[in-house]
Amino acid sequence: MKDSRMFHENISTDCLNLTTTSTGGDAFQKKGHSARILSPEEAERLAKDKVLMTDFKQLKLEKEAQKNWDLFYKRNSTNFFKDRHWTTREFQELKACREFEDQKLTILEAGCGVGNCLFPLLEEDLNIFAYACDFSPRAVEYVKKNSLYSTERCKVFQCDLTKDDLTENIPADSVDVVTLIFVLSAIHPDKMRLVLKNIYKVLKPGKCVLFRDYGLYDHAMLRFKSGSKLGENFYVRQDGTRSYFFTEGWLELWTFDHHGLGMTHGTVGMRLPGAWEPLAVRTHWFP
Repeated sequence: MKDSRMFHENISTDCLNLTTTSTGGDAFQKKGHSARILSPEEAERLAKDKVLMTDFKQLKLEKEAQKNWDLFYKRNSTNFFKDRHWTTREFQELKACREFEDQKLTILEAGCGVGNCLFPLLEEDLNIFAYACDFSPRAVEYVKKNSLYSTERCKVFQCDLTKDDLTENIPADSVDVVTLIFVLSAIHPDKMRLVLKNIYKVLKPGKCVLFRDYGLYDHAMLRFKSGSKLGENFYVRQDGTRSYFFTEGWLELWTFDHHGLGMTHGTVGMRLPGAWEPLAVRTHWFP
């Protein structure tokens, strides 16, 4: 079976694209959203997939999470994911959050991998200084070896976002924008809120988190074979890395809303080859 991550940028699939701000507001106005409609065959297959992996195996996966990601980068080097040249197009906030045109922004790319988002962003916008971190020490080394890496514009470090305090590497309340792009889904749902608490420590008041990840019923979710299920909307790949599939309600009620990151607006869209096509339904929140 092909690794479902191969389809990140290459085929049509549903994903969740959100912007949140550290406003502290907890009142939201919500307008309709629905997940992708399953075919009868897809619905039947998901309904039958009820058997979860044993607790012993799940604990082993959690214990070996870093090793599995390090092995992933050992096997694939820097060749697996395509460079993400769509970041500024998808997240206009990277430009809109500036008070004046040439203002220098400080960003944090949480879960930077080998720099597929980081380096295109630094090339496109010369007025950005970036902090970048990843769970995998091997991935961090690949970033440092990249010819585009410069300590004048970037600081990269290894970090377990669920337990390593970001303020050990980044001053508190110093970051304008945090990106979480296909990162939170790889973390156990019970620990996701720890990541958000950690990020909030370094984010300036009123600034934003840019989030993009798998949405419920993404095509990648439907490719998992029986025996891969860890929990509701949570699966393991053959290489031991894991993936969670989000709903907007889950994010609003259980993570961002609970930690002072008030959603200002969000979009659910469909990724197509070389383009981003929003679905007809958009969801908006206002503080």
